[in-house]
Amino acid sequence: MMRNIITLTVLSGLFATNAFAYGTGISTFPLEVEKKFISAEVIGITSEGGGVGLQTRFTTKLNEKSTVDAGLGISGGERSARFFAGFDYEIFPDYQMQPRTSIKAFVENSKEFGVRRNIIGLAPTLSKGFTFWEHEAFPYVAIPVAISLNGRQNTYATTVSANLGVSGILPVETGSKKLTANAEANIGLKDSFTGLFVGVAYPIE
Repeated sequence: MMRNIITLTVLSGLFATNAFAYGTGISTFPLEVEKKFISAEVIGITSEGGGVGLQTRFTTKLNEKSTVDAGLGISGGERSARFFAGFDYEIFPDYQMQPRTSIKAFVENSKEFGVRRNIIGLAPTLSKGFTFWEHEAFPYVAIPVAISLNGRQNTYATTVSANLGVSGILPVETGSKKLTANAEANIGLKDSFTGLFVGVAYPIE
C-alpha cells in the first residue's frame, strides 16, 4: 500500500501542469484502521498570488497511530505545479480532558511565482472531539513549520503558518456510507499564505 501511494504521488507530480495541494485534510479525524477515503476539496488562496481551485486527496489509516495522505489539484494564480505526501503520527489519543496530540511530517514539490521549490516540514497538531447540536465534531489546530529549498538559486527559507479547522461526519443520508467533511483556515505567519479550504471525503473499499 505505501509503495502504491508513493508511486501515485510521484507520477502525479511528473504529469500535472497546474497542480497544488494544501491543508491538513482529515488526518486528525478518528478514522477506522485500514479505512480509505477520497476527498474533493475547494480551495481559495486570498494572499498574494492566490486563486480559486479544486483538489483531490487520498487518505488511509495504516494502524492505530499512523495516517498517510497524498493529493494534487488545479488552480489559477501564481501557486501552481504542487503535489504532496504526508504522514501523521499520534503521540497522545483524545481521552477525557486530554486532546489528541500528533505530529505530521510532509514533503512537497511546488512551483511558486515561477520558481521550483522542494519543501520539507513538520506540523504539530492538537484536536479534540466535542458534541454540537447532537453531532460530534473535531476542531483542530496545526502549526506547519517547513524549510523551502529554491533549486534555481540554491537558497532556502523557513515558512510558518497556523491551520485552524474542524472535521466531522455530515448528517446526510448516503446509503451505508457516511461522508466526512472538513473546513479549514490557513493563516500565513512567515513566508506562507492565507487561504480557506472546504472538503468532503467519501470512503472507498
